[in-house]
Amino acid sequence: MLNTDARQQLRELLPLEMVATKQWLLDQGLNLHFVDNAVRSGTLQPLAAGVYALLEAKVSWQGVIASLQRMSEQPVHVGGLTAINLAGLGQYLSRGSEPRIQLYSADPLPRWLTRVPVKAKFVWHGTRRLWPETVMNDTRLLREDTWREGLPPVYFSCPEKATLEALMEVPKAMSFEHADELMQGLHNLSPRKLDTLLTACNNVKVKRLFLWLAERQGHAWFKRLKPEDYDIGSGKRVVAEGGRLNKKWHITVPKEM
Repeated sequence: MLNTDARQQLRELLPLEMVATKQWLLDQGLNLHFVDNAVRSGTLQPLAAGVYALLEAKVSWQGVIASLQRMSEQPVHVGGLTAINLAGLGQYLSRGSEPRIQLYSADPLPRWLTRVPVKAKFVWHGTRRLWPETVMNDTRLLREDTWREGLPPVYFSCPEKATLEALMEVPKAMSFEHADELMQGLHNLSPRKLDTLLTACNNVKVKRLFLWLAERQGHAWFKRLKPEDYDIGSGKRVVAEGGRLNKKWHITVPKEM
């Protein structure tokens, strides 16, 4: 029989719809013998090796990510196109029956993440070629998705950060046309946040591509940016194979654009 106090502690640590690793539960002070008994008795249901939820829980991708974020020692954010959708700016983006959740962190995510049975596909993006640690640790560049009242939120990139993250995928996983369509709807980006991000960003291709698309769309906030202050490198960058060189930003873009 499970200890009543420990059972109560377990329910506080692991609300319905959240998940936890065995190691994390032990790190929070639960006894190994208690945790093993909870698994044997069916109080805890295994979702993957060493990962559990309460037996009656129905786990969503939001619950998995909120759980990952509270357990992780490194910053892990929902970003890119997923963050743009969460911000309500994805009206031009197609949605599949199984959402692809774009996750951003410096180091690879735990393997159990892809083994938990939820109706979503988690896609990891390493951030070392894009953001310094200062950006990843800056909570002012994040928003919160309160997906369930009383439970920890899902943290996702603000639209300014998410847009630059999405442009990392051009042209391999995102077409120029898709990126252009995305940029059309971004009327209200913060020039202050963009200035911070473009100054800090490690990726020359992303910065040049963003500046080209922003100027092309003629958004009001573009006029308040300071491209001369951003390190956009030297020489040309071939982004569109067989494309035409844009002489201002020194990137190749599709001829039809």
